[in-house]
Order: sequence, then C-alpha cells, then structure tokens
Amino acid sequence: ERRTREEERSRHWEGVGGGRAMEQAGKLIAVIGDEDTVTGFLLAGIGHRTADSTNFLVVKPDTALPVVESAFNDMTSREDIGIILINQHVANDIRHLLNAYDKTIPTVLEIPSKDSPYDPEQDYIMQRVNMILGGGGA
Repeated sequence: ERRTREEERSRHWEGVGGGRAMEQAGKLIAVIGDEDTVTGFLLAGIGHRTADSTNFLVVKPDTALPVVESAFNDMTSREDIGIILINQHVANDIRHLLNAYDKTIPTVLEIPSKDSPYDPEQDYIMQRVNMILGGGGA
C-alpha cells in the first residue's frame, strides 16, 4: 500500500504534540497597540469582531490605563486567542500585569511601533530567557 506525500505529512504531524497542533489551528492573534500597528494588522486580516468582543485594542495617548488593563485581562482569559501582540511602549504601562502573567497560551509578544524602537532589556520574555540561561535579568 503506497501513501501520498500529503498523507505521510498528515500522519507525521498527528503525532507531533499529541494532536495539539489541530486544537491550536483555530486560535486568533490579538493586538494591543497604537493606531498604526493595529491598523496594519487589521489590514493583514487578523481582525475578529463579535457582538461581545474584538481581538484588538487601539491605544491612544488619552486611553485610560484601566481600559488597557481590562483588555489585556480579557484577551488572556479567552480560549480562542493563541497569541497577543502588544506594542512595547504599551506593555511598559501594564508591566505589572505582564510580570504576573504565567500562562503559555495565549503567548504575549512585545513588538516595536514606528515611534518607539524595541528594547530587548524591557521585554519580559527576554528577561526570563536571560534568567534561565544564567544571564541575570530582572
């Protein structure tokens, strides 16, 4: 009995991660950031809106901190979100929540914005990596 390449690939990936890859396939990417960043990701097709919620938050200079905190807490508790992208300058405002966040999924990734360059020393994931590798860190 001869299998096609596609069948072989499918059988291979079924065994990887105990079938978890299929469970994760439908997860959304969420974005918390400035208008340019969020707009770019929405244009790329990641936007999802229901009657109750969205998977994005535009943070403007006058956006209240509790609004950002609430959006982060909501997104991290949702089962349908797999990754949360957050502008680093916004992440700095809710650093206390990021430092306390310990789940793997949704994964939180800090990204630069066009007005604020990325600083790996501020990124909590990079701090954890440095700590694990013995490089110190916060």
